Amino acid sequence: MASSNTPEIDWTAELNQHNRWLRTVVYARVGERHAIDEVMQEVALAAIAQRKPIADASKVRPWLYRLAVVQSLLYRRQKGRQRKLVDRYLQRGHVVEAATNADPLQWLLSNERRQSIRSALEQLTPRDKELLLLKYTEDWTYGQIAEHLGISHSAVEARLHRARQRMRERLATLDVVEVGT
Repeated sequence: MASSNTPEIDWTAELNQHNRWLRTVVYARVGERHAIDEVMQEVALAAIAQRKPIADASKVRPWLYRLAVVQSLLYRRQKGRQRKLVDRYLQRGHVVEAATNADPLQWLLSNERRQSIRSALEQLTPRDKELLLLKYTEDWTYGQIAEHLGISHSAVEARLHRARQRMRERLATLDVVEVGT
């Protein structure tokens, strides 16, 4: 319950307003499109169920960002445990039917360059991938990224520069681009 001098935050409106970029952050951290809705649901529940109200409305975006990262990590941990359980089951000699529902879209996306770029992107750290996706899929400015992630403009510039360099190096190892000397 908010105190009399702390403004009540409309979490439904805030989550709707920040939904698109938060989903990008979750995808960058989880790497599975089908998991985004599940993680975003956990983000929404955690935002609404928070115990200590946020006094400064300008801190909502960075707080939601951190919440999305934490929920993504919790999801990955849960899936890792499930994979270990299945692996142990398989090692005991049990046969498990693989639910391999091939996505028809994957067959259409056989373009070699696109696959190479995706492969290179997957080799990056979650933070690098997240920054590149926010910059190039959401078309955000450095200022928007800084504001939403709660970091300085110069930190965004430096992190993006390093992320782009690491991406170029990954692409070079896949013979997609040449790295200048």
